[in-house]
Amino acid sequence: MRKSLVIILSVVACALFAFRMAIPLPDRIDETAFKSGEVLNYRMKYGIFTAAEAHLRVEDSEVKFDGKPAYHIIADGATAGTFDVFYKVRNRYESYIDKASLTPYLYTENRHEGSWHHADKVTFNHGDDKITGTTGTYPFSGKVFDFPSAYYFARNIDVTKLHQGDTFDMRYFLDNGIQSLSITFIGREKVKTALGRFNCLKFNPTIIPGRIFRKDSKLYLWVTDDANRIPVKAHVEVVVGSLTMELTSAANLKYPLKTADSKND
Repeated sequence: MRKSLVIILSVVACALFAFRMAIPLPDRIDETAFKSGEVLNYRMKYGIFTAAEAHLRVEDSEVKFDGKPAYHIIADGATAGTFDVFYKVRNRYESYIDKASLTPYLYTENRHEGSWHHADKVTFNHGDDKITGTTGTYPFSGKVFDFPSAYYFARNIDVTKLHQGDTFDMRYFLDNGIQSLSITFIGREKVKTALGRFNCLKFNPTIIPGRIFRKDSKLYLWVTDDANRIPVKAHVEVVVGSLTMELTSAANLKYPLKTADSKND
């Protein structure tokens, strides 16, 4: 069960951090939804118990790539409470992305899950359409991101023309390969979180039933329907119970994070 929960945490984390839609993507982002200094903190709960915490922050990179300025994104995830006693997880993902296009130059990961450890260093050559990691070189076409950079790029995509039932494809590099995940737009709704109620865009990433998930299990992700486009909640059903991840704090946002007007509930 301990290992199963870690797998679930990874599935929800991918939906949270790597959300991206396969619609026409801009080559340049003139006005980003975030700024350097932003910090986001999340908590994942299994029932009433805290299972893990995740932290994301974006900084100005001290290193330039191809002579261009970059953002440095850091994503940390760790088990907490009783879960930390039985199966300790300490994962860090870092990405350096171009400030104009928000595409990645360099991605590193350092994952400690129980007695298992995995580290990788990945470079993205968008001119030659090749991704080079510790284990080899992988060709790609179109825009492919790493797991943190996909999250920040996605927040800048225009979603005003989304219709209920629209389905998109997510592509990012992780675990020595390009991963793909189908995501369906469910609609707009208000959702209650630890920080209050927010007007959100609701999505349903596809999951595969099996030993962890029931045949009818659903994974839902809520993203603020405002200029920030911040995931504030994720919920997934498992064989026994469910897991919920919520935003617990946000600092140095580019735009105010406003809760839904209670008079309009």
